[in-house]
Amino acid sequence: MASAGRPVPPLVGRGASAVAAVLVVGVVLTALLATVAITAVSVSIAALVLRSLLNSTRKR
Repeated sequence: MASAGRPVPPLVGRGASAVAAVLVVGVVLTALLATVAITAVSVSIAALVLRSLLNSTRKR
């Protein structure tokens, strides 16, 4: 039981900041994952194009 002379610190502020921190970390990790996925797709497309160009020059 809290005494009348001491105010009880609110726990809502800590909870809200923890939720905000988790959301920010989630957004950052999702952005990094999307960046890696887009880079992987771009590299694979570039590899396919280069392989196609090299194969077409060898056939000539």
